[in-house]
Amino acid sequence: MQGVRITVADPFTVPTRYWHALDDGRVQCDVCPRACKLRDGQQGVCFVRGRIGDGIVLQTYGRSSGFCVDPVEKKPLNHFLPGSATFSFGTAGCNLACRFCQNWDISKSKEIHTLADSASPHDIARTALDSGCRSVAFTYNDPTIFLEYAIDVADACHELGLRTVAVTSGYINPEPRADFYRHLDAANVDLKAFTQDFYRHTCGGDLGAVLDSLVYLRSTDVWFEVTTLLIPGLNDSDAELDQMTRWVVANLGPDVPMHFTAFHPDYRMLDTPPTPPETLSRAREIALANGVHHAYTGNVHDQGGQSTTCTGCGTVVIERDWYRLGAYRLDDSGGCTACGTALAGVFDGGPGEWGPRRRPVAIHRRDVRVGS
Repeated sequence: MQGVRITVADPFTVPTRYWHALDDGRVQCDVCPRACKLRDGQQGVCFVRGRIGDGIVLQTYGRSSGFCVDPVEKKPLNHFLPGSATFSFGTAGCNLACRFCQNWDISKSKEIHTLADSASPHDIARTALDSGCRSVAFTYNDPTIFLEYAIDVADACHELGLRTVAVTSGYINPEPRADFYRHLDAANVDLKAFTQDFYRHTCGGDLGAVLDSLVYLRSTDVWFEVTTLLIPGLNDSDAELDQMTRWVVANLGPDVPMHFTAFHPDYRMLDTPPTPPETLSRAREIALANGVHHAYTGNVHDQGGQSTTCTGCGTVVIERDWYRLGAYRLDDSGGCTACGTALAGVFDGGPGEWGPRRRPVAIHRRDVRVGS
């Protein structure tokens, strides 16, 4: 906004765009449906966006909880540059309040010291390229809350020919959503359940806003896949899985891959048992029966449930064992070598060979000021 008073000396704190002043003197953040209304010095629920002076700032621009090279399948993305390495990083905080969060030490952190590393957008892009990655993934916590930093990193990546990936809950308002996804190539959206009750009482969010983001993504060129963490007794009933998968086919199309992953006790749900592998297989079967072309199991050893099958002839075109690729029966553009049917997704030059490795990396720094 023009003419507002925002004075900061911290190089990790930058002004933001999506907010407006209220008549009662507060300022409302407009990035996500939470619509945090803040007085000077207050932080939003996400922890990283707050009010300084007359506007909203991002207080973690250029700061990270660490950098790591992962298989892209770990995001999970099974139809986006299979077998390739992606450069993963996140910041701190989150705009949801999921009681089962599997990355709670990062996403629920209220301490800046969690962000022990730092890097400019150009340093991230250069380090990712030097590390043999084909993409950079905003992950570990939701990039919605560090929107400005993620956009600048995405632009720096594209300058070097790298693609960008968002691992997100999809809990974002329409205007910043359109701005954000203009800079992205792929996303995995966490559809946490298919009831408003679950979103409200277990996540502190709204199902409708997430479904709206999914429908929006279908209108873009962003490749996206959907993940649901199945929690025993909360979101794993046959009825809910049936309703969810029917909605996906009707509103997103049958070619959007769905991933059903296993919960393990964590954060504020330590008394809930882990997800049995049979639950994931059952969810996959329901999805396939309802017309989802590509349904996968995750966080368990299930080679059949994690391999990709041609929709034309039934050939297994990508064999997977955890994050290791086996037989690969696609041409360079993603066509089945047995029948020629094109597999939905992003394929460019054959499979990568990164495998299941997870490798922490140090940033190759060139810039003195991180926010420059």
